[in-house]
Amino acid sequence: MGLRSESVATKPIDGQKPGTSGLRKKTTIFQQPHYTENFVQSTFAAIGDDLVGSTLVVGGDGRFFMKDAVAIIVKMAAANQVRKLIIGQNGLFSTPALSCVIKKRQATGGIILTASHNPGGADGDFGIKYNTANGGPAPEKITNKIYEHTKAISEYRMCRGAEVDISEIGTTDFTLDGQPFSVEVIDPVADYVLLMKDIFDFAAIKEYLHGGVKVVINSMHGVMGVYAKEIFVNEFGLPEDSCVNCDPKDDFGGHHPDPNLTYAADLVDLLKKGIHGFGAAFDGDGDRNMVLGQNGFFVSPSDSVAVIAANADCIPYFKSTGVKGLARSMPTGASLDRVAAKKNIDCYEVPRLEVLCRWSVEVLCGLNDPSTQEAEDLVKSSKDDIIKSHVCYKFIKNIFLTVIGLLRSHVV
Repeated sequence: MGLRSESVATKPIDGQKPGTSGLRKKTTIFQQPHYTENFVQSTFAAIGDDLVGSTLVVGGDGRFFMKDAVAIIVKMAAANQVRKLIIGQNGLFSTPALSCVIKKRQATGGIILTASHNPGGADGDFGIKYNTANGGPAPEKITNKIYEHTKAISEYRMCRGAEVDISEIGTTDFTLDGQPFSVEVIDPVADYVLLMKDIFDFAAIKEYLHGGVKVVINSMHGVMGVYAKEIFVNEFGLPEDSCVNCDPKDDFGGHHPDPNLTYAADLVDLLKKGIHGFGAAFDGDGDRNMVLGQNGFFVSPSDSVAVIAANADCIPYFKSTGVKGLARSMPTGASLDRVAAKKNIDCYEVPRLEVLCRWSVEVLCGLNDPSTQEAEDLVKSSKDDIIKSHVCYKFIKNIFLTVIGLLRSHVV
C-alpha cells in the first residue's frame, strides 16, 4: 500500500530528560498532545545516521497506554525512514527478551515501553527507554542527545496510514514515500526461551523439578507471565497452578509490581506454609526478581548472584565461556566476595547505581570494551544517587576509574 509521510508542527515540552532507565512520568503526562511524539522523534534524532534503513525492536510490559504508544511509534518510524520494526505480539516484550531479540536480529536498537516496577493503570506511571545494538540501555551520550533535541524540537514526522494489528503474528509491508517499510509481529517468548536453553541445562532442571520439590512463580500480572508459563509449564511440565498472576494486566491487577517482601507478601505467606520449596516473583518488565526458599526464606539479590557464581560450573554457558570475573554494587552483602576468593576469581565493587554494576559485568564477560570516558559519564550520571547514599562523589569517581584501569590491565 502506498502511503505518504507528513511533518507535524510542535514545540519543546519541559521535563523530557531521560536517565539510563529512560523517561518515566505519570501516564497522563504521556497522553498529553505531542508529549510522546516529541520524545520518540527526539530518540530517533539521537540515533542519527544509523536510523535510515534500520531495524528496531519495540515492546513493553503491557501497562496502560502501551498499545497506544506502539501505534504512535509505528507511524513515526515509518515516516523517519526506519526500514523495519519487530514488535512482540500484543506489544509485549520483557526487558531481557527485547535485549535478546535486538542482539539475535542484529537490530540497531530497541524501544522499551515500561516504568519497570512502578504502578500501572490510567493513574499510574509510564516510561519509554531506548536500548542500543548491544542490548543494553543507551549511554549518557545518547540520552543527552535525546534531551537536547527535546529542548529544540519544532516538528515530528508521522505517517497516519501506517496501521498494524499487533495481536496477530505476521508481517505487514508498506510503501511509504516510495520506500519499503515493514512491521513484523513475532512471538515475544520464542527467542528468549531458546537463549535460556543455550545458557541453562533444561533437562537437568526438569528432572529436579519432577523429583518432589514444589515451586510457585508469581509474575505480579506483569509481562513475565507469558514467559513463566512457557518455561515452567510447557517446557518443564509443571502444573499450571505453579504459575500465579501470570495474565498481564494494564494495571497489574491494581497492585504494585515490585517483587519485595512488602508488595509480594502473598507469595511470602504462601511459602511460609512449607508446601513449596522454591518461589520467585518478577517486576512489571521482568528485569528484577525476588527469590524465596523453603518456609519463606528470603534470598537477597546479592546472595542469589553469589549462588549462581558458586555453581557456575554447573551452567552450560559458563562451562563453555568460563567466568571472567564478578562484580557487585557497594552496599550489598559480601557473599560474592567469598565465592570469588574461594574460586580465585577477581571480584570488583562498584558504586550503587544498577547500571554501573551491569556495565562492569559486561566488561568482565568481554561484552563491552572498558572506556574511561564512558565510565566517567556513568559515574557522573549516578552523582545524585551516590550523594543520597552519603558517600563522597569525588571519592567514588576516583575509585571507579581506578577499577576501570584494573579491568583494562587484567581482563581485556
